[in-house]
Amino acid sequence: MSRREEYEQKTEGLLLPILEKYHYELVDVEYVKEGSGWFLRAYIDKEGGITVDDCEKVAREMNPILDELDYIDGSYTFEISSPGLGRPLKKEKDYIRNLGKNVEIRTYRPIEHKKEFLGSLRAYDDKTVTIVTEEDVELAFEKKDIALIRQALDF
Repeated sequence: MSRREEYEQKTEGLLLPILEKYHYELVDVEYVKEGSGWFLRAYIDKEGGITVDDCEKVAREMNPILDELDYIDGSYTFEISSPGLGRPLKKEKDYIRNLGKNVEIRTYRPIEHKKEFLGSLRAYDDKTVTIVTEEDVELAFEKKDIALIRQALDF
């Protein structure tokens, strides 16, 4: 397990009791370098959406824990955020929530001269994602070939 994965996993374990208390959902935790700085970011959600006050409430409880345990080498910025409307599908619960809904898929390499696909999420497993296009064509993608999959937004 990489250092990044250790930090993310430990943070997730510390956050879950706080989130359960408020009936919030943990969407994702990431430890990433942006520019010259490191960021430890947790994305949370709840029915009806997360507010700035919700994020602040969780951050106020989590900051003292991070300070006390001090398990991350070097300096970093800790952030609690809403995942936003266009959040990627990462975990099984994301796929379950989006079954039957329209999703966008972007692939790393062109498939039949295209890198972007739109369709209703029909099925998924550990290795593949299947959609049905508006033309009623079923397409299966290997997860390793998918750069991004998220719920399609209609405006």
